[in-house]
Amino acid sequence: MPDARIRASWIAAALAAATLAATGCGEVAENGDPANGKQLFTQRCGACHILQNAGTKGVQGPNLDYAFKESVADGLGRTTIAGVVRKQIQLPQGGQMPPNLVKGQDADDVAAYVASAIGKKGAAPTSGPSGTAKADASNTVQIPADPNGQLAYQFKKAEAKAGKVTLESQNDSSVPHDISLKGGPQGDVVQGGKTSTITANLKAGNFTYYCSVPGHEQAGMKGTLTIK
Repeated sequence: MPDARIRASWIAAALAAATLAATGCGEVAENGDPANGKQLFTQRCGACHILQNAGTKGVQGPNLDYAFKESVADGLGRTTIAGVVRKQIQLPQGGQMPPNLVKGQDADDVAAYVASAIGKKGAAPTSGPSGTAKADASNTVQIPADPNGQLAYQFKKAEAKAGKVTLESQNDSSVPHDISLKGGPQGDVVQGGKTSTITANLKAGNFTYYCSVPGHEQAGMKGTLTIK
């Protein structure tokens, strides 16, 4: 399986990086800001990686909780793990992740956060996808993105009448999202309170709305639009 091969590369890098910790590689754990790292990880890395503390469900890269599970159990220090992650950010193994996705202090912050978060549960979400978004008098449906930056819309279902239908998705988080229809239009990718909008003429039936940002749909950012 591809994930197993990528995980093996991460473990190999971990073993090599463990010998570097004493030379300063692991100092990022002390110099990094985990709070900023969490925000950056969710925004830049969560579409590809699973990390339960961050609530991310990416499918393209390795599950970070799983990749380091044995290392943590064997006593590999969090400082050393931060060094491993920092080296992976700079020179990724496995051929899928671009190098230097974050740089400098931001990379230190992400490494510090990941090292501190591996295997730890995050805070329970205050809200999640629930209920059905229904069209207003103008046949416009409001389907906001999760305001906390999770890869989800606030509604898993939506309803509208046949004809001209508009979908609007306000995104209050810093994680970029859009709203799109399978086989139909794609909205603009937005963040920071802006709204992604699409309009289409639809007949009765079921349609899938989703976020077209790579990895977001695979992580569960999609829903069903029922046209009656």
